[in-house]
Amino acid sequence: MSQVEAAILSRRALLRGCALLGAGASMGALPGWAFAAEGIEGQWPAVTAMLDKYVRSRQVAGMIAALGWGDKAPGYIARGREGFADRDPSSPDSLYRAYSMTKPITGMAAMILIDEGRIGLDQPVADFIPEFARLQVAIDPQTSLAARPAQNVMTIRHLLTHTSGLGYAVVGRDKPSQELARLGVNPGLVSLGKLSGINDGAPTPGPDEFLRRTALVPLVAEPGARWSYSMGLDVLGLLIGRVTGQELESFVHERIFAPAGMTSSWFQVPPRANKHLTTNYSLLGRRPVAIDGPGHSVYQARIPFAFGGSGLVTSPADYDRFLTMLVGRGTIGGRRVMSEAAVRMGTSNLLPATADLSGTWVAGNHFGAGGIVGTGKDEGLFGWSGAAGTVGYAQLRLGLRTGLFVQYMPQEKLPILEEFPKAVGADLSTQGIAK
Repeated sequence: MSQVEAAILSRRALLRGCALLGAGASMGALPGWAFAAEGIEGQWPAVTAMLDKYVRSRQVAGMIAALGWGDKAPGYIARGREGFADRDPSSPDSLYRAYSMTKPITGMAAMILIDEGRIGLDQPVADFIPEFARLQVAIDPQTSLAARPAQNVMTIRHLLTHTSGLGYAVVGRDKPSQELARLGVNPGLVSLGKLSGINDGAPTPGPDEFLRRTALVPLVAEPGARWSYSMGLDVLGLLIGRVTGQELESFVHERIFAPAGMTSSWFQVPPRANKHLTTNYSLLGRRPVAIDGPGHSVYQARIPFAFGGSGLVTSPADYDRFLTMLVGRGTIGGRRVMSEAAVRMGTSNLLPATADLSGTWVAGNHFGAGGIVGTGKDEGLFGWSGAAGTVGYAQLRLGLRTGLFVQYMPQEKLPILEEFPKAVGADLSTQGIAK
């Protein structure tokens, strides 16, 4: 099974589990204890048991769950340490590589600009990235780079929803994705050491050269034609930079992190935060092997630019504040970060009507600004997961926030993405909140 196929199966399992979060529940049914942080392990016994199982068996060094309701303070269930060789326990302030959980943050940054009229949802990407004015589409992306001129115009909507047709270095197995990897168009940080097939290609260039090289590689599909997991949010992050005149990290700090009170979220971890950085592990062998850790982390070295699709390092406390802001329809602690209209748009279905979802795990679901959007019994669900096992979801209909933080790769080596939402759903069912 390929890395991307396994990731798709993992996220499909995650969505199956998340179905338990919304089934038959309503805000009016929530008992008083659900809004209190006290006695958190007693309120979430299945979640607690899941964390105990993985940490006691030493499959992971540490794990922490963040669970909260409405605008109330979250409760944390923490087990283990920040690394097998680290003395510091897992805590709400521990720093985790969020990987693709960066995507909803970049998506919401775009929603802010759309809300302010600075960009349009269906505006051509080439208006801001003229390098994309003459894109090519691979005739058969699985076998060759032979291409023809694109017939459709790529828009910001396409970047947000993985319908742009862009490939994804390392993740994709098609020829365009392989060519992106060869050219160093690889928007991902894993380790300072070279890992075969992951970061052993050409170095990732700076923003303008990254976009220039991207435009040279054929798309895997016509823009808007089908859903295909991509580096669209990374390109969107660079587009945001061109529109605002700020690097993505500066913009999201000014417009999201600072007003939301997120004080421990970075794309490049500063030296003062070294003591809180967790260790990331590879599970490809019989035992976990450290591939990135404090003091010698790729996230503490110079980076080519802030990757809008995978570059964030954050804490459970900080990411919960982001989810709290979404649940609050743009407000947190009485302070407005985004307009309610911007949050509602970003957490709604933004998929183009022309997109073919058949044969993908998105079939039967919707997609918003960088995250999945629940339908039917999952209505109100928005969020995403990360390549190192992290999960972050807001159930806006219920006012429920759920986050899980752990560090191991590849994601599919442990069934955590399926087990966590099932455990949350089981605990809700036990207390009569869901059925």
